[in-house]
Amino acid sequence: MIDLNSYLNVVNKKVIEKNVDEAFNNQISKNALIIDIREPDEINSGSPTNAIRISKGMLEMQIGQIVSNPEIELFIMCAAGKRSLIASYSLIQMGYKNVFSVKGGFNAWKNKSLPFEIPKKLNSEDFERYKRNILVPEVGEKGQLKLLNSKILIVGAGGIGSPVALYLAATGIGTLGIIDDDIVDKTNLQRQILHSEKSVGKSKVMSAKKRISELNSQINVIEYNKRITKENIEIIISNYDIVIDGTDNFNTRYLINDACVKLKIPNIHGSVFLFEGQFTTFWPSSKVEDAPCYRCLYPLPPPPEIAPSCAEAGVLGVLPGLIGVLCATEAIKIILGLENMVGKLMVYNALSMDFETYKVENNKNCEYCGCQGTEKYPEYSDYSESCTI
Repeated sequence: MIDLNSYLNVVNKKVIEKNVDEAFNNQISKNALIIDIREPDEINSGSPTNAIRISKGMLEMQIGQIVSNPEIELFIMCAAGKRSLIASYSLIQMGYKNVFSVKGGFNAWKNKSLPFEIPKKLNSEDFERYKRNILVPEVGEKGQLKLLNSKILIVGAGGIGSPVALYLAATGIGTLGIIDDDIVDKTNLQRQILHSEKSVGKSKVMSAKKRISELNSQINVIEYNKRITKENIEIIISNYDIVIDGTDNFNTRYLINDACVKLKIPNIHGSVFLFEGQFTTFWPSSKVEDAPCYRCLYPLPPPPEIAPSCAEAGVLGVLPGLIGVLCATEAIKIILGLENMVGKLMVYNALSMDFETYKVENNKNCEYCGCQGTEKYPEYSDYSESCTI
């Protein structure tokens, strides 16, 4: 019978070891994946930020559900670097082409002061608060943990952003970023249910944080009392898993689209006008074939003179609430890995009470998502604004 040391000698000839610095740098610059194969009790003391956590005993069974591209770089990590050698060899035999064992493992990672996090676990309070979520088979304890560990950016704390923020906070999204540079006005109260009469004249993001904290004090709310610009958009959205676009000006919509395409982040888009609302998810880098981006549907914005603002044209107050709830539902489904709206556009008519769903195809000549894989994205554009957030 071959002993462990002899087997490790064999494996060492087949597996390339790389240090923690290279694993970290490639995770940031090349979207490489760090797979932490330690047991749950080991991970309780910390795990590399944004690592995929699969215990060694479940690795071969679960890896195919998470990593479908055999070419992607995989850095396999254990505590000290021995178990990762064996696990890496197993993945190579399964057909993965770029598998590396992280030398020194998590011990070396911590010694280098590289970023790590302590994954959240459900406690008794979580089980009580989210019991109705956990009872849903498609959610369960594992899904609720995904929700608690997720980060979603809501652009616009207005009519659409209000129900999005409230329902995502209620369902247990761990981190909510809210960006809006506006203050609460009395005219907002007809539809922007995050705010109250006491909030009039105050910052919308401050008002939003206060209301969310009252609903669920566990949620980490990050305020951005500013407008998204081409100078700050990548810095802001790169920290989030999903962006929800609840804005009503074209400059911001195109900036969000272009940055999300470049950074491969799902962009859930909702909009309303008079009695009509629509929503979809733009995510060209998803697994959905021919998935479009916003520019595939709207290559260029309409002239400002034919795009009246919400202040000029009006909007039925309950309509943003419905579209916002749909956007929040979509975000939850994406986090849980369920069926989503990529490639489909839902349009709702409040007068006829009709929902229509249309297929939206990728434009092969699209200026932005046509660049997928080339990394040669055009510069961000500036368009005339038609309405504030």
